[in-house]
Amino acid sequence: MSTRFAFVGFRHPHIFDMYRRCQAHADIRVVACCEEDAPAAKQLAEAGEVQITHTDYAAMLASVECDVVAVGDCYGRRADILTTALEAGKHVISDKPLCISLAELDRIEAIAAAQSRVIGCMLDMRDLPVYLGLRKLLQVDEIGEVQAVSFDGQHPLLYGRRPMWYFEPGMHGGVFNDIAVHAVDFIPWATGHRIDAVVAARAWNATVTEYPQFQQCGQAMFRLENGAGVVCDVSYLTPDSFAYEMPLYWRFTFWGSQGVLEATANSQGITVYKNGESEPRVAPLPVGKPGAYLDSFLREISGQHDDLHLSSADVLTAARTALALQKVADDGQLCQFLDGA
Repeated sequence: MSTRFAFVGFRHPHIFDMYRRCQAHADIRVVACCEEDAPAAKQLAEAGEVQITHTDYAAMLASVECDVVAVGDCYGRRADILTTALEAGKHVISDKPLCISLAELDRIEAIAAAQSRVIGCMLDMRDLPVYLGLRKLLQVDEIGEVQAVSFDGQHPLLYGRRPMWYFEPGMHGGVFNDIAVHAVDFIPWATGHRIDAVVAARAWNATVTEYPQFQQCGQAMFRLENGAGVVCDVSYLTPDSFAYEMPLYWRFTFWGSQGVLEATANSQGITVYKNGESEPRVAPLPVGKPGAYLDSFLREISGQHDDLHLSSADVLTAARTALALQKVADDGQLCQFLDGA
């Protein structure tokens, strides 16, 4: 029997990947598509990629029999959509992020627990060959115990092409919540060590002067439970002309007791600097697992809980960690050094 998906919101391009996978999946039937924003609904109709069946979420939920509500609306609208679906007894899956505050996440988690529902998310970094390869090398102790990690998650801003709701107050939720959530999910999964503390985080606006409240840039430091340190940059500073083809896009460097691993999203292999060897070598990439986040979600809602590629608990942990980073940045506690001090 097919799992029935109803989609709500197509305000971010990521959701189209999930939609296409659901359309092609033998065990999924898309039964409804809702877009409440009139201009967005008109644009979707003209493009012909999605057949919008509803323009009112409450009406859709009341009239359509579905098992799952899939969400791709503006970030600031997602919490209400998710909680309404959970309260109606539906499983939910969303593009990242799930929501924009810890209070919203608490509410989502509590309702899901009370209703025994599963929460999925498009944390698809786990599905890509480069990051599957990094994890495999770390799991076999290719560089010994991980002692330090750095990652560069800079993105192009693409101002004018990126949805303008990004820049509206209360819609984006901050750069860590938006971008870093992928890495704070991947690093514990790859290393086997959970993140146990945020040491420092800062977010700021660099060049988007039209929207001074928009967090364009972010840097942070946090700690893994084995004492290893992690430093990162997740700024919207990549030149638009290079966009996602930038060689540095999503670069990860893992420093271990016996060597170093480095790769980016666009790497053709993983560079290994092993103690005792005099030349770096390139480890080949494994086969990717496209759509594994979705298959794992289907397994969990069917009652399977062993060896999940990505679980509801993983999704909630990643969201909470990213929002904790965001909160430290938003609180803005700095030790300032004054001239002459």
